[in-house]
This record gives sequence, structure tokens and C-alpha cells, in this order.
Amino acid sequence: MHRPPPAHLQDLLDRRSAAAIAPALREALLQAWSAQPAAAEAVPAWPVLAETLDLLHLLSADEATLVAALLFDLPALRGAVVELPLDAPRRQVLAGLLEGQDAADQVWALHAGREAGRNSEGLRRLLLAIIHDLRVVPILLSRQLARMRAASRLPEAGRRALAQLTRDIHAPLANRLGIWQLKWELEDLAFRYLEPDTYRRIAREVDETRVERERYIESVRRALTHALAEHGLHAEVSGRPKHIYSIWRKMQKKRLAFDQLYDVRALRVMVDDVAACYAALGVVHALWAPVPSEFDDYIARPKANDYRSLHTAVVGPEGRTVEVQIRTHEMHAQAELGVAAHWKYKEGGKGAEKAFDRKITWMRQLLEQSQEGEAGELAGALDAELVEDRVYALTPKGEVIDLPQGATPLDFAYHVHTMVGHRCRGAKVNGRIVPLAYKLRSGDRVEVLTAKEADPRRDWLLPANGFLASGRSRDKVRAWFHKLDRTRNVQAGRELLDRELKRLGLQQADLMIAAKRFHADSVDDLYIQVALGDTGPSQVSRALLEAERAQQAPPPLPRPTAKRTGLGKSKFTVLGVGNLLVQLARCCQPVAGEPIVGYLTQARGVTVHRADCASLARLGAANPQRLLPVEWGQAGSGYEVDVQVRAVDRRYLLKDVTNLIAQEDAHVLEINSDNVRDSGQAQLRLRLKVSDYGQLSTLLGKLDALPGVHQVRRLG
Repeated sequence: MHRPPPAHLQDLLDRRSAAAIAPALREALLQAWSAQPAAAEAVPAWPVLAETLDLLHLLSADEATLVAALLFDLPALRGAVVELPLDAPRRQVLAGLLEGQDAADQVWALHAGREAGRNSEGLRRLLLAIIHDLRVVPILLSRQLARMRAASRLPEAGRRALAQLTRDIHAPLANRLGIWQLKWELEDLAFRYLEPDTYRRIAREVDETRVERERYIESVRRALTHALAEHGLHAEVSGRPKHIYSIWRKMQKKRLAFDQLYDVRALRVMVDDVAACYAALGVVHALWAPVPSEFDDYIARPKANDYRSLHTAVVGPEGRTVEVQIRTHEMHAQAELGVAAHWKYKEGGKGAEKAFDRKITWMRQLLEQSQEGEAGELAGALDAELVEDRVYALTPKGEVIDLPQGATPLDFAYHVHTMVGHRCRGAKVNGRIVPLAYKLRSGDRVEVLTAKEADPRRDWLLPANGFLASGRSRDKVRAWFHKLDRTRNVQAGRELLDRELKRLGLQQADLMIAAKRFHADSVDDLYIQVALGDTGPSQVSRALLEAERAQQAPPPLPRPTAKRTGLGKSKFTVLGVGNLLVQLARCCQPVAGEPIVGYLTQARGVTVHRADCASLARLGAANPQRLLPVEWGQAGSGYEVDVQVRAVDRRYLLKDVTNLIAQEDAHVLEINSDNVRDSGQAQLRLRLKVSDYGQLSTLLGKLDALPGVHQVRRLG
């Protein structure tokens, strides 16, 4: 195949898209093409590319959309994008449109070789999830229709593969976006190649009655046009084409023979405004008797896809039934060239997420307003609007699994099958082993690594560990542990809670206080709640701290006044004293939320201790009159705390620890590391700054879950 001369590309740019593509950009594209070597023309047939641009022009596509379609089908020019006269934002948009077409090719590849129709809905939604600028979709639809028009030149296997892809993916997308002109032709062409015998039979029946039907429709059209004119209504009346696939669908749905379909004889009336629509309806019903129950007012009550028209059926001349649609010219333009059809329409769907519907709404705006100079604005708004509320991941066989945002490989395993989740021990994403808490993205291909026996872990239920984002998955894990005997659940809950209380120095706390707080009849019942994930260990420890604070009796006060002082005006409330320095005691380093007591020193003002601090107990025993009641004020800038981590001395241990601390928005002030002799373990002592007790508890839990970590506890 010889490369066409630049004049061929000139024709595509000037004749089909001159109004949309700036002259400077057209000239740069021509120069870039002329500079390509003769061996660089691995391009599709030029007529297909020309028809693609024609269809996009019909849809009022903007400059970026037209150029992206052109560059995708002319790969020799893609490397020249950096040389085009575009500013950085426009070049970024163009790159995104090209990436979206590449992503669509991945979905088409998944479709190839699958069982017909299987999981097609998942693939359509995956396509929209991985395309971040929905202007890619009309490019895909236009290119597919251009290919279908030329499919007769392909071998039979190629035609059928192209037609099945059209039927499963492209035609439903065109229906949802309301691009009716493309939808009807995509459906008819796919039907022609997938069901050739049925297509020919219906086409033959249509042809056999065409002359007589057209004669009848023409006589009815003239009669209606004359009646409308007599009533002073300016209207355009025409026969409405009935597409072969639509005829076949109605025959299947209503189980009717071809000669029983009355709406094969149909008229469309277009008027100037809504008032004229109802006036025209009155003329139609006055001229011919309406068919009972066959009237629909989609103007007063538009369809969910924003479709508007008046539909009626009447008994026309010779006793034959005729369908009549009445709409304004504006309604017709919307219906034919880009109304955003709701995905439930004519597909039997049960509903869609609001985020999905928002995408379709934005698609409509892009299609309808691109001629008004708003395409750039809309493209920018799209970036903010298209926050995907679902994740569409793939099995190794290409099946799409619909997951909530933030889902992990473990969620994926439980959505594939409950026992796959129970047996899950690891996962690969796109061929790489990842942690079970890895956050999946749409388009990820996930392979679950399983053991022979089911053995879920209880720490999967802890939200702080981030293993499960789906409530459905957590319910399946809870159901597994509910089946275990009471003794094992009690033991497991005790171990989880002891680990938390030991980290926070609350081993001696009265657990019945927390049991009552969480409506447990006994401590064992509290352990069971913890084991089943109904109550988190951190919730129990917080309840114990709050109870200690409430039970603490304040010492006698010199006077009942209260002033804030020291460490910034929002850190503490110290009752009875003012104008004194207040600072945290280094011996116990209290954190916001814990019970605290102040001690009035001789030279350093008031030091604030944890209520259970051993040093405070000694000082208070010697000088009880120096103890002062102290309360936490509003949140300050942070609190220092010492933490000890003991773990296997492995590579990247320190990196994992510090990365986790950074992810939790805490700060590392100091780190000391020592090797524990002859044990293969390392001991890290960290001084951290945290915002409050809740952040500290969550951080300790996540540090304890790191690979190789044996113990994490707070010092002091």
C-alpha cells in the first residue's frame, strides 16, 4: 500500500473538519505527515478514516476530538504531537484522548474469544471507568460504524467478530448516550452479519410491501399536511423509517408476525414549538380515530433518557393503523444527535449508580455544547466530576468484577466466591505480587493465590488494617467465625484485646466497664465481640480511658476560678492558677484524650502527667498539695510520644515503618536502632508527634501488622 499524497490528508482536514480545526494546526498536521518516511503508513483504509471524521462532524465534535481520532488512525503522526502548535493544557487533553482509545482497545481484546454476550455489561462499564474523558466514546462509535459499513469486504469470520463486538459493546453505548443515528445503523449492520437469514427474511418482507406501503404513507402524509395547513399550523410531515433490527425486536417481544406490526406504517410531524405539538395532536385525532391505550405524552412526562415527543396511533384510511410521532425541531435534533439516554431504557436494567448517570449527563453536555465554545470548560469540569465510585477489576479469564471504591484483592476474592476469599493467602495484580491491603484500580487484572484449606484471619476484620473495604466481604468473614465454638472465639478476642491494652499500658484496667459500654453481659462476651469484629480493640481501650477520667476524683482547689495557661492557649485548662508555664512531663508523655493531672514544680511551672504515671504517684505522695486538676483544651499542634518496635532485622524494615508513619500523618522526631544480640531481631525506638490518642492507637495497630514485626508498644 502506497502512502497517499498530502492532498488526501488535506481533503480530510479541510472538507470534513475545516470549521473545527484551526488553520495553523491543520497546516502543522500536513507538514508532519509529509515529513514521515514512506514506510510509516501502517494506517487503515482512508475511506474508513474519512467516514469516521464525517460522523464526528455530524455529532459536532470539537477540535481535540477530531484530531485525536485522526492521530489514532495515523500512528505515524503520534510521535509528532509534541511539535504541534498546542499549549500544554490542550496537548494534555489530546494525550488523554489518545490514551482513552488505547484503553478501549484493551476492552476489545477482552471481548475477543468470549462466549457471546457474556459479561458484556461489565465490559461496557469497565470501558467507561477507564476512559477519563468521555469524548473518547463518540470517536469509538464513529470509527466502529465506519468499519461496519466497510465490513462486507472482510472474510466471514472477521465480519462476525466485528459485528458481535458492535452488538455487545458499541450499539448499547450509542443507545445510552442517545446517539440514535449511529445506534440504529450499528444495530442493523450487526444484525445483518450475525443473523443473515433472519435479516434477509425481514428485509424481503419489508421490500415486498414497500411500494404499496410507501403509496399508502404518501397519501396519508398529504392528507395530514393539508389538514394541518387548514388549521394554520406550519409543520413538516414525513414517513418515519422503521429499521430492520427494531422490527425484529418488536416481533420477538410481542410475538407478532410481520403483517401484524402497525407501526411499520408511521409518520413523523415536526413543528416549531410545544404548543404546536398539542395543536397538531388535536388535528390528528380529529382527522382519524385514535387507538385506545396507544397514546403517550413524553413531553409532559419525558422518558428517563430525556426523550420528548407525542406518540399516538390512529385508524387511518382503509382501516389501517398508523403510528404518528409529533415533536419540535429541537426535540428531533436532540433525539438524533446526542441526547444522553439513560442506561435503563429498552435494556431491562434495574438501575445505575448516580455517579454513572452523572457521566452520561456530562457526555450529553459535551456533545450538545461543543459548538458554543464551552468544550474546554466542560473538559475541565469533567476532571473534577468523574470521580469513579466503583472499581472494575478483571479475573485472569477477563471477567469483570464490580467492586466498591477502595477495594482490595481480598475483597476481589470474596466477590468471586466466598470460599476463594476464605482460602486466599496472597494475590497478584497485573502479574506482580501485592499485599492483600493493596487498593485496586479499574482495569487491574487480579489473580488470587489460595491455600487448600479455608482459614480466614481475624485481623482482616480490623478497619485499621485496611484488608476489606466491602461490607459484603466483612459479613462473610464474620459468618465464618460465628460458626466457630465459643471457647475459640473467647480466646481469639482475648489475644486481640490483650495486645492492644499492652501497647497502651492498660493491662490492669477493669474490662467490665467496657463490657457494659458495649452491651456485653460479661467480659467473655466482650471478647467474642472483638473476635467477630463487631467491636474494635481500639474502641475498648478508648472506653477504658474515658472511664478512668470520669472516675478520677479532683484534689481540693484553692479557689474555683479557671484559667488557661502555658503551652499555647489551646492546649490545657489548668484550674486555680494562671500565668504559669505548663509543659508535658517527659517521663510519661501524655497524649490528648488520656486522663491527666498537673504537678506544680518549684522552678519549671506545671508539668502535666498521665494519671497513672509512676513518677506522679511518688511526687504526689510526698507533696499532695502540689497536685492540680488539668483538662485537655482544644486540639493543639501535636503531642510527643515514645514508641518501641521489635521486629525481624530485615531489609527495608525502617523504610516500611517510616512510610507507614507518614501515611498516617504522624511525624518522626527521633529514631534509634539497636540489634538484639543473637536473635536476628532489631529494636527501634521512635519519638513521634501525634495529634491525639485515636491517631496513636491506629498507628500502633498498623505498625504491629507490618511483616516481621513482633511487638509494638508505647514507652513511659
